[in-house]
Amino acid sequence: MTTVAKSEGGTESPYALSHLDALESEAVHIFREVAGEFENPVILFSGGKDSIVMLHLALKAFAPAAVPFSLLHVDTGHNFPEVLEYRDRVAAAHGLRLHVASVQDYIDRGVLKERPDGTRNPLQTLPLTEKIQSERFDAVFGGGRRDEEKARAKERVFSLRDEFSQWDPRRQRPELWNLYNGRHAPGEHVRVFPLSNWTELDVWQYIAREDIELPQIYYAHEREVFQRSGMWLTAGEWGGPKDGETVEKRRVRYRTVGDMSCTGAVDSDADTIEKVIAEIAASRLTERGATRADDKLSEAAMEDRKREGYF
Repeated sequence: MTTVAKSEGGTESPYALSHLDALESEAVHIFREVAGEFENPVILFSGGKDSIVMLHLALKAFAPAAVPFSLLHVDTGHNFPEVLEYRDRVAAAHGLRLHVASVQDYIDRGVLKERPDGTRNPLQTLPLTEKIQSERFDAVFGGGRRDEEKARAKERVFSLRDEFSQWDPRRQRPELWNLYNGRHAPGEHVRVFPLSNWTELDVWQYIAREDIELPQIYYAHEREVFQRSGMWLTAGEWGGPKDGETVEKRRVRYRTVGDMSCTGAVDSDADTIEKVIAEIAASRLTERGATRADDKLSEAAMEDRKREGYF
């Protein structure tokens, strides 16, 4: 079926790509470019909506052949069970190898220490970078988008990391006319962001168009939560709730998912994808700005972690 879009003159043209078609085409091109330039790429896959869309695009890029990449997840040990179940089921369904870097393993070995606030998101960097080095991944796909956070807005689609997986904004390369430079020295690798130019609304509209299954945590449901720092958090072994924090049952959904200790739910009645899209269209806060405590640690929290090797 041909998608009809408006041309510059305002008339309908059967040859013009719609907004979602253009984004999809760009992402497919990026996946194929990486397959041609690199020897051992991997897709970061957590079971969150952005990584789910990214995998869907990779499947499209190489169909009917298999996706020529494996999957990688950094498991904090505090991930939502619904999301981990989805992650494992999808990886098995497509016959993809899933690498898991466990933060808990590093804590058990004494390499990392628990933070006083129980948040493990900042502890992901070392397991991630060591897994990249041990498996010799030379390109790592991430689902980061420029609309999420100001540090991510600085990223190129191909983002060079040095031999210590560190990011230097001054080493950003120009990307004119969709030409991507994957050149890197031994020990270095490139982080690749196929969804860079997508917005949260684009992601949800694409999910709706493609009828992509998501973990039900993204839709409104009854859940026991408690309030901390203005966010509704899920109780768990990570350290919540504390004295004075009351657990109550509310109808909520998650705009983004990560470590339970720092990912907040939002009050919502959006239990269908159409309602979610309407809710996001009316929102004036980014998903990370509204629901991620780890990005509120300082004005430059995300950029500091990215410089150390985080996505």
